[in-house]
Amino acid sequence: MSMEHPERLVIASRESALAMWQAEHIRDRLRALYPHTEIRIEGMTTRGDQILDKTLSKIGGKGLFIKELEQALQEGRADLAVHSMKDVPMELPNGFALAAVGERANPLDAFVSNQYDSLAALPASAVVGTASLRREAQIRARYPKLKVKPLRGNVQTRLRKLDEGEFDAIILAAAGLERLGLAERIRALLSPVESLPAAGQGALGIEIAAHRYDLLTLLNPLNHAPTAACVEAERALARALDGSCQVPLAAYATLENGLLTLRGLVGHPDGSVLLQAEAQAPIAYADALGRAVAKKLADDGARELIAAILAES
Repeated sequence: MSMEHPERLVIASRESALAMWQAEHIRDRLRALYPHTEIRIEGMTTRGDQILDKTLSKIGGKGLFIKELEQALQEGRADLAVHSMKDVPMELPNGFALAAVGERANPLDAFVSNQYDSLAALPASAVVGTASLRREAQIRARYPKLKVKPLRGNVQTRLRKLDEGEFDAIILAAAGLERLGLAERIRALLSPVESLPAAGQGALGIEIAAHRYDLLTLLNPLNHAPTAACVEAERALARALDGSCQVPLAAYATLENGLLTLRGLVGHPDGSVLLQAEAQAPIAYADALGRAVAKKLADDGARELIAAILAES
């Protein structure tokens, strides 16, 4: 067995349709690169998939979606795990590393409704569903007359709840709908001005056990450097502000001609406060850019706001 072509690779994945699509997408790319390697997907149910009656921020945050997968990596039952980057905690636990970040799909939030064309078209007191405090804060700030209610479950479950009339509209990540072949459900894309995306939204990450250096070279062709730099800046911002699921925090970077532009936002879930900041830096300074925008937000009172939100929850 050569270093480039192990006999087999096992990908750990959650079993939701979207997670499986993501794992299959990476599997197919690896098969094209390494045709002599047997590659299979090990599907798993995580705590995040099991607890659906509480919001993420109340049950321990996004790490719940990857804990079981990390255990499989640690025990050698799997070689790599595929995640949606916005579900990956800002600090990976000791013993794990991010081996690659794939090219970003659509990073925007999508407005989905059977009756209305946009958030602006919703009547007063219309009910909007979202699982994200980030989206909730931005909707409440811009459309204070709307009712925002929590919406958990996989994409299909959320769409079903909309179709059954529990909500007038729901907000989902556009990338997830597009990956599942459900793009026709998108009534409108929310611009970054209307709903600034989450750190890493639309990008896939590949996680490995930190000691598996053999996999770094193997997975390197899947790393998309421009996306990786944008995501690095976004995650550095969130990390610097200790961004957890309990705080509405957005970070979105774009890259043009070698220059990164990073926009950050911290808000109160009730929409009463939205702090925003942005800055630019060359691509080589992605991490520093994230910290710089975090500092601008902190100078505007972001840390005090975050402390107040955490004290309330």
